[in-house]
Amino acid sequence: MKALALDTTTRAGSVALVDDAAVLEERAGDGTRSHGERLPGELLALLDAHGLALGDVDVFAVAAGPGSFTGLRIGVATVQALAFVTRRRVVPVAALEALAQLGGRDLPSGDRVAAWMDAHRRDVFAALYAIGAEPPFDPARVRAVEEPAVDAPDAILARWTQLPAPPRVVVVGGDGAAKYADAIARHLPSARVVDAPLLAGAIGRLAIVRARRGESVDPAAIQPIYVRRPDAEIARDHPAPPRR
Repeated sequence: MKALALDTTTRAGSVALVDDAAVLEERAGDGTRSHGERLPGELLALLDAHGLALGDVDVFAVAAGPGSFTGLRIGVATVQALAFVTRRRVVPVAALEALAQLGGRDLPSGDRVAAWMDAHRRDVFAALYAIGAEPPFDPARVRAVEEPAVDAPDAILARWTQLPAPPRVVVVGGDGAAKYADAIARHLPSARVVDAPLLAGAIGRLAIVRARRGESVDPAAIQPIYVRRPDAEIARDHPAPPRR
């Protein structure tokens, strides 16, 4: 089985071609251009590099969020269109879950991995997972101890410190982990912080496992994971007072 995977939760994002055994190739996106300018070109170029066409893809995979609202919408719409054209099904994957799978792939059962993404506005998207005994990229390998949330870093970390202490904690994140490294060190001084890797490969590997279990969906059924309400909705419900 071959999966074509897309992550648009960050400005650069990534694409990957995955089969049952491994990630055949994973590429970072061109962060100097918008997702709308680059897609679906980056996906088609990846297939072409391997002598494949869209019809050779068995299942499509996409990061369902959280992340940039615009990026999520473009990513989901791109995968929906490709899946509709080829009459294939889709596996949406939570970005924080993919981060946790990558950050925890070498950890023993019982350890914890914290997935951490910059949500801007001085907030982070974060979730805390316990590592199970299943092999890497089995969806059951990471189990949510705290579900994905958006909040100030200190508030999230304070909640985590109230939980029973595991043997080890790994925090995996990109700009968010670097930006709030002091807060992480204050609350979790023994935690190891690792850089966020590209996500599309992990998304593709999780998608293949889920597709083989019958857990794929019709393209129209993809539900983005926003966690936080879009700015447009907040502005609509709480309009600014008129200027005097």
